[in-house]
Amino acid sequence: MSSNPASFRSPRTTWLVRSVLAVVGLLLAAGVAVDTRPNVAANGMVASPEPLATDVGLAILKAGGNAFDAAAAVQFALAVTYPTAGNIGGGGFMVGLLADGDTFALDFREEAPSAATTDMFVDAHGKMKPELSTNTHQGVGVPGSVDGMLKLVERYGTLDRQQILAPAIELARDGFPISYSLARSLKRSQRLRRFPSSIKTFGLDGDSPEMGNRLTQSELATTLQAIADHGRDGFYAGVVADLIVADMEANGGLISHNDLAAYEAKWREPLVFHHDRYELITHPVPSSGGMTIAQTLALLNMPVLQRIGYHSAEAVSMVTEAQRLAFADRNFWLGDPDFFDVPVDRLLSREYMEQRRRLLPQDGMAGRSEGVSHGPAESEETTHFTVADRWGNVAAITTTLNSGYGLGAVAIGAGFVWNNEMDNFSARPGIPNQYGMLGAEANSIKPRKRPLSSMTPTIVREFGDFYMTMGSPGGPTIINTVLQIYLNITLWGMDLQQAIDAPRIHHQWLPDRIDHEPFALSAETKKELERLGYELRERRSIGMAAGILKTPEGYYAGYADRRGSGTARGY
Repeated sequence: MSSNPASFRSPRTTWLVRSVLAVVGLLLAAGVAVDTRPNVAANGMVASPEPLATDVGLAILKAGGNAFDAAAAVQFALAVTYPTAGNIGGGGFMVGLLADGDTFALDFREEAPSAATTDMFVDAHGKMKPELSTNTHQGVGVPGSVDGMLKLVERYGTLDRQQILAPAIELARDGFPISYSLARSLKRSQRLRRFPSSIKTFGLDGDSPEMGNRLTQSELATTLQAIADHGRDGFYAGVVADLIVADMEANGGLISHNDLAAYEAKWREPLVFHHDRYELITHPVPSSGGMTIAQTLALLNMPVLQRIGYHSAEAVSMVTEAQRLAFADRNFWLGDPDFFDVPVDRLLSREYMEQRRRLLPQDGMAGRSEGVSHGPAESEETTHFTVADRWGNVAAITTTLNSGYGLGAVAIGAGFVWNNEMDNFSARPGIPNQYGMLGAEANSIKPRKRPLSSMTPTIVREFGDFYMTMGSPGGPTIINTVLQIYLNITLWGMDLQQAIDAPRIHHQWLPDRIDHEPFALSAETKKELERLGYELRERRSIGMAAGILKTPEGYYAGYADRRGSGTARGY
């Protein structure tokens, strides 16, 4: 248990959580719009992609819990109220900042079952077997969210796990009014309709649930109660583990009792690097976001970038060429450090960055990804949330099932949605995954190895003091979403709302094109970029960020992306 000033157990926690959930439920049922403007508060802030989960975290803070208690409670609540990406059947990454200035990283990424093989998703000719890694139980990795959150609360929390899990259990058992966004998502999801367990859980056998209908998930409530009662043995052993293994055996999956018993979330040293007067605290490999952002920033000429103007053709070109080189390194060099010796120091060294900088185009024309390789040294439906408390603790967590609703299957009898995270491995060097990402040996499939991820939970300090934290879902676009929010605030002078809402661009080495949201580029900029040789593609949305910024007065300003229905609330 932590020595944090909040170290006490409050019997008021359950009452507060119930009170908050009741109020929010009435508002949603009545069709009252959720206010997503920036919220400023003095004592604590929670920003998440789903309003009920946000209020669960806020209630925990008000009850005396710290940021890490609230973060774990939000994670479990999202497994109930945000099934497209919130989960106990998936995994993720976290970075944390303690009130005393110490930092940490927690890796609760899924890992390959012990029966996994390097070529399990390719045929005898080395070609990818279509949809095997995304649409079958063979694509399920051993989940890490439960062990990760329990470890977080045990080491840094101040409340017990029963208090942390109580709101999620109540939401699953008693139900909650279905929001407009969830109703629309359930109606549109064809992944869920492929599995009888999902049809039963979400009521998809007739008309899809309508906004305002109540969604109860009794099997999920029982699983969450088992975790509250028995800790990790309530999920990785006992009745729930038996249900998991039976589901795997019935559907050709690979997870065994031994895989569940062997899984451990891992404490890692965060990747910390400096840029100008800022210090960025990110997650190390197998998260690739911090490394890729660090390289991109090192390749950019910041005074020139600032002078040429926000989203000008020259600025877009400059950022794209830096991303081209950084993503080429990402796709070759990065993987699970327990299986591959990732040359982190070399990749971030001044000498290496000078070598890479010489590869940037000197004539102003577009570079070509086919001619760029490494140097010599995930789902669009991920989710991110962040919490800050009155003592100065900060938690940033990005978590995922990979695809929207993961595999699309609910674990029979256990009530949670399965991930399809095995698709994040390199099925074979040179074969792209569902996001077009290529990989190499560093990210090949091996038993109990963790796949490379683009998840990029990030905390920023200025002159040693907490300044902001942010993250996003979006597969490989996560990296560039976080990068652009950082640049929008520190280089272009935007406030938190402007920085998160600003239209985004994305480049990831291959495929060799610039994706952009509507209105991200002016007609003149598009024309100039095409003249320079860039291929452009408009896409509806890139990322869905959440963040917290410390104001000059010392308050917390929180904001959740206009692209979703999330909220930021404080007190």
